[in-house]
Amino acid sequence: MTRGCFPRWRLRSIHRLCSSCYYFKAAFGAFPSVKHPKKVLHVDTRYSCHATKPGMLNVHLVPHTHDDVGWLKTVDQYFYGDRNDIQHAGVQYILDSVVDQLLKNPDRRFIYVETAFFYRWWKQQTDDMQNTVKQLVNEGRLEFVNGGWCMSDEATTHYSAVIDQMTMGLRFLNDTFGHCGRPRVAWHIDPFGHAREHASMFAQMGYDGFFFGRLDYQDRNRRMVAREQEMLWRASESLTPPMADLFTGILPNGYNPPEGFCWDQSCDDPPIRDDPDLEDYNVDDVVTRFLHIAHGQALVYKTNHIIMTMGSDFQYENANLWYKNLDKLIRYVNQMQSNGSEVNVLYSTPSCYLQELHRANLTWPLKGDDFFPYADSAHDFWTGYFTSRPALKRYERISNSYLQVHYSNHRQWLSLKSLYTLCLRAMAVAQHHDAVSGTEKQHVANDYARKLANGWAHCQVLVSNTLSSLSGSSAPRVYCEHLNISVCPLTETSKKFSVNVYNPLARPVSWPVRLPVNGTAYRISDSTPLYPPQVVPVSQATAAVRRGRGYAVNELLFQVQAPPLGYSTYSVSLLQNGPPSPQSSPLPRAPKAVQNKFLRVTFDPETGLLSSLSNLETQQTVKLSQNFYWSRFIPVISQFLVSALTPFPCLIPHPLSPSLHQNSVVQEVRQWFSPWVSQVVRLYTDSRALELEWTVGPVPIGDDLGKEVISRLDSSINSSGVFYTDSNGREVLQRRKDYRPTWNLRQSEPIAGNYYPINSRAYIKDDKDQLTVVTDRSQGGGSIQDGSLEIMLHRRLLYDDVRGVGEPLNETSDIYPEGLVVRGRHLLSLSPPATAADTHRPLAQEFSSLPLSQPYWRRFKFSGLQAVLPPAVHLLTVSQWDQDTVLLRLEHQYQASESKEHSQPVTVNLQKLFSTLDVLGVSEMNLSANQWKDEMTRLDWKAESGTHHTGVTNQLSAYSAL
Repeated sequence: MTRGCFPRWRLRSIHRLCSSCYYFKAAFGAFPSVKHPKKVLHVDTRYSCHATKPGMLNVHLVPHTHDDVGWLKTVDQYFYGDRNDIQHAGVQYILDSVVDQLLKNPDRRFIYVETAFFYRWWKQQTDDMQNTVKQLVNEGRLEFVNGGWCMSDEATTHYSAVIDQMTMGLRFLNDTFGHCGRPRVAWHIDPFGHAREHASMFAQMGYDGFFFGRLDYQDRNRRMVAREQEMLWRASESLTPPMADLFTGILPNGYNPPEGFCWDQSCDDPPIRDDPDLEDYNVDDVVTRFLHIAHGQALVYKTNHIIMTMGSDFQYENANLWYKNLDKLIRYVNQMQSNGSEVNVLYSTPSCYLQELHRANLTWPLKGDDFFPYADSAHDFWTGYFTSRPALKRYERISNSYLQVHYSNHRQWLSLKSLYTLCLRAMAVAQHHDAVSGTEKQHVANDYARKLANGWAHCQVLVSNTLSSLSGSSAPRVYCEHLNISVCPLTETSKKFSVNVYNPLARPVSWPVRLPVNGTAYRISDSTPLYPPQVVPVSQATAAVRRGRGYAVNELLFQVQAPPLGYSTYSVSLLQNGPPSPQSSPLPRAPKAVQNKFLRVTFDPETGLLSSLSNLETQQTVKLSQNFYWSRFIPVISQFLVSALTPFPCLIPHPLSPSLHQNSVVQEVRQWFSPWVSQVVRLYTDSRALELEWTVGPVPIGDDLGKEVISRLDSSINSSGVFYTDSNGREVLQRRKDYRPTWNLRQSEPIAGNYYPINSRAYIKDDKDQLTVVTDRSQGGGSIQDGSLEIMLHRRLLYDDVRGVGEPLNETSDIYPEGLVVRGRHLLSLSPPATAADTHRPLAQEFSSLPLSQPYWRRFKFSGLQAVLPPAVHLLTVSQWDQDTVLLRLEHQYQASESKEHSQPVTVNLQKLFSTLDVLGVSEMNLSANQWKDEMTRLDWKAESGTHHTGVTNQLSAYSAL
């Protein structure tokens, strides 16, 4: 490859670049050469947009359908039109009908969003039909917007999974339609609140604008009065503008048509009856009502262009109904211009509408915070879904981590590409705003989990083949997928086995491994562990939650050292069966404290609860207590809400009767709070974080009350009503109780209205201390009291929320028919605010990219890197792209000013980075890898001065992606 090569193979410094990735040619062996994307010039969309009329109010009608990739029905049921007893919807018929109708009138337009559905439909079409659709795309009559595999949720998704699903969808459109199929507009008309990091990613993917439908009712009312429903969103305070600036528009009717103008088969509005010789002629009435609506809408927008979404959920299955009436509406409204009307109506698309706004050459209000939490009325906050279906949220997160393992298995990718693709598609579908969000019907949630499980099964074949290739051994390998409840048949029954530990990070990792066993003494060979392996008894809570799926009485615990982007193998041999070793025996009374060389944790002698946390390195101590609480759920409150009632403690036995198990690897205090709430407070010997492993469920409902269960930390930190949460695992935003940065909030729900999404971490701080909690999945949380940080863990509700799902959030299973049990972990760290990021950034990264422990029968050690990346740089993606081409993303993971040492620019030498790849050439691409970086052109927008409202006090920096 000749283009894009850098002198001396050294890339320019990474410092808040974030908008790029690299696509490079690498030598693997005798592979044929790859055809690289052709260089193309930016194509202006004006040739496909209908002319507008200066001096008139131009109404842009946008025909569209909103096709959920699963909600009330599964993805498959929606595509085929199955189970219409649940909801009448068949996506394949929508696309059939729309294409047919577009061909009948060249003026017509249509936009499509969900590539997951379009891909399925496309594969079923004849060559002639595919050529016809390509022509419609080339002419701008069929336009793709957003273009990801799905329309992802913005509250509960992790940025790495969002990038993957967007890349997958956009790559298909790029490969199929070329530059004419590349979306220029992001379109999130249904997600329930909007994250700043999503806007930042969209900007770095090359989008010109972003449109959505849902925002808080108070925010909308203020913006309508101020005519600020279209704005410039500055989505990163560290990326140099306009790198993360994104024009953002709020659609006037959500994503529905104006009232009285719905002409789908699912609608009840009357058609346009335009034969004056027949009864019920209504053209004059339709035109009058439409002009009234258009003029009213124009009063709350800034230009003489307004947009109307003409469509809704799964509409256009019979597209003739819509288009026949839209044709008439355009004709009869525009005829009124001869009588002095100044309204011009036209078929349009979001990119054509955006183009006209840009031509207006106005200045736009500037926004710097996000759009959480979202409420559609005074007592309807959509914040409980930040935690809904916590087991699915965890499964999605570890599936994302698991998928990253397979990204780096280059050698097997070509022969097993179909297996890898199944994994990727399952994860991509899971990012949908009714998937990982937990807002779907139960049978649909089960289908998402089934798809993830199938993806796991196929990816395991890929990993096994890769290990066989690298090690030269075809020995069988066993995957233990239930280690969180100490179940693994191989380790429970074998006297000798080996364990592969894969580390997807670009730096060495030391990590504790816990394996279920029945022996009491073991030897670990082929390693030089800092501490000998230990055996601890399986906890009572773990034994109860297994429900007969395993019978190990002990857990083998040892520390592993995993090389960057590589594997370590540990051989385990049984030495002894018998009673537990003395050092692991529980103490008969509550411990006063546990301590390692970094932290000291004390417990209240009367209650057994946490009482303080000390950082021994920095000589900090804060008072800290932790307890579990639950709040009632009553039917007037939405399923998506946190209850309005003040939470009160679960029934807690006094004393708590904790037990301490300690050895050279770990000290753990096991606590019982109630028959359905337990916890292990765990401090590993080399850890700078305290682990809280909580187990909640089955949540009792015998009192006919739904319950929302939280873990609350109460500290001596003077937080002054302020706390901080991450945005999709990346940048951190400041949150303030009962406050919104862009309007004067009238708080109606003191709890629900103060909950925010937490994807990886949250913290409170004052001048001296910062207490950070790192989560293992997306959850909701808040700081309702000063010095307090609470995180919702589990929800079980008995009433429907009247938001369309038609069933309560009451999860059960065959194993847990009386209610789902959920287990998870939080990591707590205490640091001075100035250096806290040096601790919580690596912790969050490790929690999102957990090493994979895999028992098997041979020995092997491997690292894919010959040089460790600097601490500030994270290897986000390294995946086979084509035969001899690899897609690489590196990110600068520290925000500006959050670390004196690690927030500085970093230089990376790619030629000396990989141990198995010879880098022959490099070309820079945008974040979604569907466009060369030097060809990415975006519209420039001017911001009004003095309109940038933000809840962040310190300057923040985004990441860099190569």
